[in-house]
Amino acid sequence: MTRINLNSLSMFDAAAQHGSFRRAAEALNLTQGAVAQQVRNLEQQTQTKLFHRLPQGLSLTEEGRSYHEAVSAAMRQIETATQALKPATQTVTLSVPPSLASKWLVPRLAKFAEQHPEISLHIHASETRTDFAKDAVDIAIRQGPPPSLPQTHSEQWAPLNLVAVTHPSLPADLKTLAQIAAHPLIEDGHQRWKTLLEGNSLPYPNSVLSFNQTALAIDAAITGQGIALAPRLLVQDALDQGHLTVVWQPAPTAEAYHLIHPTSRHPHRQRVVEWLQQEVNPVPLTTQPT
Repeated sequence: MTRINLNSLSMFDAAAQHGSFRRAAEALNLTQGAVAQQVRNLEQQTQTKLFHRLPQGLSLTEEGRSYHEAVSAAMRQIETATQALKPATQTVTLSVPPSLASKWLVPRLAKFAEQHPEISLHIHASETRTDFAKDAVDIAIRQGPPPSLPQTHSEQWAPLNLVAVTHPSLPADLKTLAQIAAHPLIEDGHQRWKTLLEGNSLPYPNSVLSFNQTALAIDAAITGQGIALAPRLLVQDALDQGHLTVVWQPAPTAEAYHLIHPTSRHPHRQRVVEWLQQEVNPVPLTTQPT
């Protein structure tokens, strides 16, 4: 007997599953005529009628039903074997503050996907404390003082390094906090301007443009609506692109971004941690002596 064409078997399997050449063709993204012809060829090769052609579709003959059981099992076996050849992917869930996600992480995700195709990275935007025993999170980045959580590893990932930024067309090189306060201020949910001004016995302006997220305050500064106070990490891309300029910088604080994850072993998680560390602290290229 002539060797059976695998395409014919695939179309026979689809037609048997859907009970219609038309629906099988739609599922395979082929024409109805192409599916019907391949099934006819299969019937000629096997010298067996596989379907009853009905006014409203198809029904398997007794021989066709028996044949389909064997063909369907073989097709599933081929599909399983093919899937086994593909590299397994592992999902890692990374929880980060929303503004860090939008201003720093998202622009770098394409690079991560290119470097680590074996990892499916799921981003969870949140600022709430992570309970690794209950939450479906593998790694968290949180802002503030060093956290202390049981059975977790924590390390400083990046300093907060606050900077006052505004559109380059607005006044620059302001020397004091009092000079800053004389200009329109943009506040975020951390209310750092309020803390700084009141801590230095300076009045807090009655009219302050306020947002609940730092990313929105940064966007407002980019459009020239005032001066925002934000971590340098979140504004560095905009500074490099000339969309913002630093006009003032307060004294450093103990606050920082911290990288947190369980102490249990997880090889894919470690690859994400190493990538995050490399991206926030890239190793400078060394020049070779000529």
